[in-house]
Amino acid sequence: MPESQHTIASAITFEGKGLHTGKFAHMTLQPAEADTGIVFRRVDLEARPEVRALAELVSSTQRSTTLSENEASVTTVEHLLSALMASGVDNALIDIDGPEVPILDGTAWPFFEALQAAGRSEQDAARKLFAPREKVVFEDEQTGSRIEIYPDDHFSVDVLIGFDSPILRNQFARLESLDHYGAQVAPARTFVFLREIMPLLQNGLVRGGSLDNAIVLVDQELSDETREMLRETFQLEHVKVNEQDHTLNNTSFKFDNEPARHKILDVIGDLALIGMPIRGKVIATKPGHSANVRMAQHLRKQIKKNRGRIEAPEISLSAKPLFDVVEIMRFLPHRPPFLLVDKIMEMSERHVVGIKNVTMNESFFQGHFPGAPVMPGVLIIEAMAQTAGMLVLNTVPDPENYLTYFMKIDKVKFRNQVKPGDTLVFLLDLITPIRRGIAHMNGYAFVAGQLVTEGEFMAQITKTK
Repeated sequence: MPESQHTIASAITFEGKGLHTGKFAHMTLQPAEADTGIVFRRVDLEARPEVRALAELVSSTQRSTTLSENEASVTTVEHLLSALMASGVDNALIDIDGPEVPILDGTAWPFFEALQAAGRSEQDAARKLFAPREKVVFEDEQTGSRIEIYPDDHFSVDVLIGFDSPILRNQFARLESLDHYGAQVAPARTFVFLREIMPLLQNGLVRGGSLDNAIVLVDQELSDETREMLRETFQLEHVKVNEQDHTLNNTSFKFDNEPARHKILDVIGDLALIGMPIRGKVIATKPGHSANVRMAQHLRKQIKKNRGRIEAPEISLSAKPLFDVVEIMRFLPHRPPFLLVDKIMEMSERHVVGIKNVTMNESFFQGHFPGAPVMPGVLIIEAMAQTAGMLVLNTVPDPENYLTYFMKIDKVKFRNQVKPGDTLVFLLDLITPIRRGIAHMNGYAFVAGQLVTEGEFMAQITKTK
């Protein structure tokens, strides 16, 4: 069955400084209608402009991810988006009275913990997923960043990081399932090398940074001048370096590979900008906000290109069906040679998926056509109608006492031939809820993932006894 969309069950409020601007902001996450997506609203600005969390609206990836729309911007969104994605939240309206999401402790944990406590509310709309059918790759030869996404039956992330630094060269981390996000990824802190942060400090940047929300990796000798700047900036009594982890005044890493785990956190947050969850395996080598976002932008272009294209249901032909042919005959009055659906694989209140194995033994191939067997289009339509009938007849307690009759067939298109040896997969979706025994549905037939027939059908079930 298709997954449903979710929003948060109750409002959640956060407050704190932004890492880069140092500006204090209040932020409230609120439930939102289905198909809203994640939307920020700058309530401190006169028009209260909204900024959608979509990859094409990214205006900067310099040390964080910034979104801009309607002459408004929100920066450092990646930790919050990561927590929302890991929590299974599809729709939320985020009111914020400043330009930057609070950094809090530099992890996704405060967001994730609050989202778990608030809970989710299921919505009456199908969840959209990006499920690649083949490998997708983005590579930046200049930086060495490479993001790969492979087809898989669930979401996972592998990250390999590497730096030109004697204290942190290569690290690997893996998240096998979002079920482990809270324990393995959410607590991982953001990090920065001392050689990178010194010019920022000298120019008055990272104004909200502290050792409470970031790990500073000391990869150079500390001069007296540097020590004094660090002491004043971070309000330290003494400046010291952890000899084991090379961290500034931090006791130790939470995990041996904490930097790599934080990169997983960022990858999830940035890829959330495609606007839907990913069902696939992500392998990220030397990821960064720029590479992550550019992959998300590439995926958004693919999604837009394929918008309106009907995808074949993802089913295993070897899986146990919901109804086999014997069980189908308890519902449908049709019998061989006019029973044209062999299995029902999925069924919900809104849709049904069926299968027809087409063999040379079909009686209609004797005359359609000798030497060039092709399944008649009208029989493909009939097979789709029988599949739809399984959905409709499942709404009554005594289906054996009903018959189903066509009322209308419209917008039928035959896109390819169906021949012996093909396996037809049917997808029937309700256009409107079933009322007074009348079903109005869109129907699609696929062979090997390719659409071969489609149409719009209306039928009514009538009691015979």
